[in-house]
Amino acid sequence: MSEAMPETRNPGRDPDDFAVQIADQIESFIVAVTEVARGDEPNSAVPYLLLEVSQLLLAGGRLGAHEDIVPEERYEPDTGPEPDVDELRMRLARLLDPVDVYSEVFDPYARSAPVACRISDDLADVLTDLRHGMAHYRAGRISEALWWWQFSYLSNWGPTASAALRALQSLVAHVRLDTPLDELDGLDTDTGADDSQLEREAGAVMAAEIAAPLGIKPTLD
Repeated sequence: MSEAMPETRNPGRDPDDFAVQIADQIESFIVAVTEVARGDEPNSAVPYLLLEVSQLLLAGGRLGAHEDIVPEERYEPDTGPEPDVDELRMRLARLLDPVDVYSEVFDPYARSAPVACRISDDLADVLTDLRHGMAHYRAGRISEALWWWQFSYLSNWGPTASAALRALQSLVAHVRLDTPLDELDGLDTDTGADDSQLEREAGAVMAAEIAAPLGIKPTLD
């Protein structure tokens, strides 16, 4: 059942308004990921990102279930230069190394081979889409912001965030359940190592470099 479109252009007037709720969830994600990227609390980075991406996808699910949102203006107004996310991307890559690279299939309904992806790239790309819509929202163009968030959820940041969520959940599960990595294809395409070498390296990563530095218990109590 579709949720009703907001009737007001003043986002501060009704905290129960659909647009306000979506914007609050998106802004919370932007702030949280930016804070994680600072690297002040590396021990909680993976579980915290798992939580934040999960909450963001709740907003995405609401947008995806909503009827098509039509902006008030025919052409999208210029939001100005896009904020640079390269520094955030590099900070996340350093923070998540060596578990940043993972294997992903873009479309579960298409017969395609897994490809190598990076959690740091995913989160930076998601932030770019979300910030673009937030620029419209803060300028009072509420329908434009909702349209952009809905469109980009279906076309880009939804699949990207979903892939990152699976990778983050897998990291937590491997450590908490004390299970080694079985499939390594696509885990690291930057080296010429064979599967047996990658398996040994990944096993060492799981045992020594995830549980301790990222503050996740290696076994269930």
